[in-house]
Parts: sequence; C-alpha cells; structure tokens
Amino acid sequence: MQTQRTILLIIFSMSLLLLWDAWQKQNGHASLFGVAPPVAQAPGKSTVSPKNPTASNSDVPQAATNSVPATGDGAGSAATIAAGTNGIAAKGRLIVLKNEVLALTIDTLGGSIVQSELLRYRDADDRKVQAVLLTSGAGKTYLAQTGLIGAPELPTHRTPFEASSASDFVEAVPGKPVELSMTASSGGVKLSKRYTLASGSYQVAVHHEILNESSQQVRPSLYLQLTRDSHKPPGESQFYSTYTGPAVYTEEAKFQKVDFADIEKGKAIPIKKSEDGWAGIIQHYFVVAWVPAANTTREFFTRKVDNGLYSVGAIQPLSALEPGDRRTTESVLYVGPQDQHVLEKLSPGLDLVVDYGWLTVIAKPLYWLLETLHGVVGNWGWAIVLLTIVVKLAFFPLQAASYRSMAKMKQVTPKMTALRDRFGDDRVKLNQAMMELYKTEKVNPMAGCLPIVVQIPVFISLYWVLLASVEMRDAPWIGWIQDLATPDPYYVLPIIMAATMFLQTRLNPTPPDPVQAKVMMFMPLIFSVMFFFFPAGLVLYWLVNNIFSIAQQWFITYQTEQAALKKTR
Repeated sequence: MQTQRTILLIIFSMSLLLLWDAWQKQNGHASLFGVAPPVAQAPGKSTVSPKNPTASNSDVPQAATNSVPATGDGAGSAATIAAGTNGIAAKGRLIVLKNEVLALTIDTLGGSIVQSELLRYRDADDRKVQAVLLTSGAGKTYLAQTGLIGAPELPTHRTPFEASSASDFVEAVPGKPVELSMTASSGGVKLSKRYTLASGSYQVAVHHEILNESSQQVRPSLYLQLTRDSHKPPGESQFYSTYTGPAVYTEEAKFQKVDFADIEKGKAIPIKKSEDGWAGIIQHYFVVAWVPAANTTREFFTRKVDNGLYSVGAIQPLSALEPGDRRTTESVLYVGPQDQHVLEKLSPGLDLVVDYGWLTVIAKPLYWLLETLHGVVGNWGWAIVLLTIVVKLAFFPLQAASYRSMAKMKQVTPKMTALRDRFGDDRVKLNQAMMELYKTEKVNPMAGCLPIVVQIPVFISLYWVLLASVEMRDAPWIGWIQDLATPDPYYVLPIIMAATMFLQTRLNPTPPDPVQAKVMMFMPLIFSVMFFFFPAGLVLYWLVNNIFSIAQQWFITYQTEQAALKKTR
C-alpha cells in the first residue's frame, strides 16, 4: 500500500508540475523544461515595416530558385477596408467566396485569402459570431498566399490581380461549386488563379496557369505558403496546453511539427525535397494546410518573416517555359476542422494533425469506439458516458485485484498503526515487523500497483481523445451543458466530481503516516479547482469514471469483508 500511495503521489506531483509549466508558457514565461515560449508580436504592430516591404535575405527559403517574398501587404501602411470586412487590412478589392460551411475573403492584391469564417462553428470568446481561422488586421495575421519565383518581377502575392467577378460576393448554389478567377501579368509572365469551392466542403481547389508572354525562356517555381503570427487561438485554457504551429508531412519523414520557437532560433526544417506531402499550420480543433498536386516535386520551407510572424509552405519547380508556352498545376487548400475522415481522404498523413502523441496506437481505437457509440446514442455526451463505462468494464479484472488488495490493507491498517506506535523512529525494526505482518496476513502491498500502472496509458489516451476531438466543440449534452469543449458554466460537474473524489478517498484505507493522510484528503480539493476550468466533456469523463470506480470499490470491499467474516466464524 505504501508503494501504491507513492506512485499516486508521483503522478499527482507530475500533473501539478506540467500544469504549472503550461501556465508559465501561456503567460509568456520560459518553460521549466528549457523550451522558450512562442515569440508573440505586440497587438496592433505592423508585421512588416512599411519602409521596407520587400523581402530580406532572412526571409528567403533555401530553395534552388529565388526567394519567396515576405508577407506584409496587410499591415502597417495598408488601409482598412470599411463596412463588411471585419477590419481586414488590404490595398485591393475584397471578394467573398461562400458555400454552406465556409466563407473566404480574397484580396485582389496578390490574390491571397485574407479571411476565412467557419459558418458552423462559433468563436470561442464571442459566441455570437462565427469562428475565424485566416485573418488579417486588428493585430492578427494568418494568410494563405501563392505566387511565382525564379526571375525578377514575376507575379507574387503582392501583385495586383484582376478578378473575373464584378460582384464582391459570390455564393455557391447548394449542390454546385462556386468559382473565382483572377489574373496578373508581371515580368513577361501571366499568372491566372482559379479558386473553386465545392458545396458543403472545406477544401478549396486552387488552379494556377502560367503563360510566358515574353520573348525569352523562363523557369519559374510556384510557391504555396501560410503566414501566421505566433499568438495562441481564442479560447485556449491556462490549465492545459495544445499545440499551435506549423507541421509538415512526407511519406519518408512522416509527421513533423516545427515550433514557432524553433523557427525563431533558425533551426532547419527536418523535411526538404519530396514527391509527396503537405504543409500546414495546426491549432486546437482546426487546421489550414496546402496539399500540392500529386506526384510533383516540392521543397518545404519554414522561415521567420518578421518579429512574431512566420511562414511555412512548399515550392514547386516548374519546367522551362519557352515564349508562348503555358503550364497548369492544381493544389488544394484545406481550411477547417480536424475531421479525421475527411483529412485522411484528402492526403496521406493529414489526419495526424489530430495529434495524440506517442499514445496514438491506443487513442485511435478509443476514438473509433467513441464515434461508434455516438452513432448508437446520437449524443456526444452520452457517448462519453458509455465509453467510460466500457473501458472500466474492460479493466474490471485488474481493477478488482487492486481493490481487493486495498480492502485487505484496510483490514490490517490498525495493526500497522500499532506497529508504528510501538517502534517509533526505529525504521529497521518497523520494516521487519511490517514484512512479518504482510506474511502473516497474506497481504502483498504491491498487488494493487500493477493494475494502476497498466491502466494509466489508456486513461491518458482517453483524456487526449476527448481534448483533441473537434466533435466535442459546440456539442450539447443535457440541460445547461451546451458545449462539451468549454467549461461547465455553473460548475455543477466539477462540484459533483469533487464530492465523488472525497467519497473515494474515504473508501480507501487511511494512511498510517499523518502527512500522507492529509495529502490524500487535499487531493480532491486541488483537482476539483483544476477541473473548474477544464472542458465539460473531460470533467464528465472523470465524473463517470469516479462514480463507476466507487461502485466497483464498494462492491469488492464488501465481498472481501464478507469473506473475512466467514473465515472468523
């Protein structure tokens, strides 16, 4: 029992340490583990100096061609477009491309996507408005940009484009795609972009056509990039941390995350040239990713653009264009939720943005089971309840062994206390007497430890499944719980959970050591305070787990006590 308590204390201490570390990083302080916090730009500051809007050498990705230009059109000297643009900074005309789930704002200056609204998701801070991913202005920068490099004055994301649509609002007819085309000519090369948004989809098909209008051969490369500041997204908790930053995938190197802090330090991206893969930026529940055309050479890059501003993307070399030649290439930009099924079909490895870490091998089956249960009951809250019960039943034999050990230890606790009083500070004699007591009573203090250790990875995996699944966002359960991804607004679940933790502590044998006894009594209080700020779905999982554990423990303890009474008769 002493060993079991030690393990629990270690787990508890590590949990507090990790939570404190997350708190430190959330507030911009250095991590306890030596990782610098993301460098954030000051709100409202220009992302690129208006005096020098062109790229410097530090902005150039290490490619075989010339540099990718830095971002900066939407900051500093840019004018703020008025009504209906939510303060988007731009110099060109803004055109909205919309279907049932996604509204994209495209700037004719560069043909860049400067805002994306997710029409079926609400903002984490202001529930009256839609969630926004890509954005520009008001101290925030998150843009999707494309252009050409390889020769001077080629069309880039700073070049003015002419749009095919005379309207500033182009909406899809249900069941049919909506398109927007725009063209620009510069340096003897004409670049045409066509954005196609299918009905009900978060995937944007981006068609590029390059025409050599000059009298000389050109060898351009197409770049696809995302440029973002290092700010955390809205609604991030100070009590747990999720990853926000670039990620790149290839079949050879697999899934790689590249922290903003690593880019700040100039660390090289672990993936360079490849014939497959994608580049994107991840945040809690959502992802924006460029998926270049299949079976084409691409060179991935990350770079620092300015203070607190970073880019990730891919460069696609194109074959030489003689005068009058043209080339076309297709890419896909995904802007939306981390829907594992959709992402898996779009590109290999894209579903890995739902990152369960080293516990993925356990978490994936748990997510499948959660989704299956949801298909039966039609409610994510009740699916969490059923999933917790199913997992607890699966571990019932191990849990029963642990509780039987605890019940036996509870019976010999008075004798252990008497031995402590008898031998006082003589640790050698006390340990000898304890071992003799265990042998006489046929009690193994280690018997309850193994079941706990075996279950820890499973329950940590379940924790990450509930934390990372976008299905929890805006998902109601019952009554006052209308969003399983946000804290209980009335703290009902955390209070009930605290009560169950106190009850569970009372069912356990009281530690002979007074200090350990006090720590075990304070644990429910400390955990309940933490859970006041956790998503309701996670609290629901822990609450059901506690209630079921109490029922199991009471039943097994009762059986053990009855068996002991029969032996004494």
